[in-house]
Amino acid sequence: MKLYTPDNAELIDVTAIKPHVEGIQIEGTIMGAMPMKAIMRPRDLRSGFRFVSPGLIWSVFTMLFRKS
Repeated sequence: MKLYTPDNAELIDVTAIKPHVEGIQIEGTIMGAMPMKAIMRPRDLRSGFRFVSPGLIWSVFTMLFRKS
């Protein structure tokens, strides 16, 4: 999975998401050069729900059927 900047440059290439003792570990490469590992803790996941709205859920759902 890749995440891009608004000007369409590759920002993060996520290569793995797996369980970790402290939460969820996300592995990848930042800007094609710097390897990274990040841990998402339970409290951080819970706080992320404030960004979820019905419009966002609809957008994510419809993205599954759009062309790239």
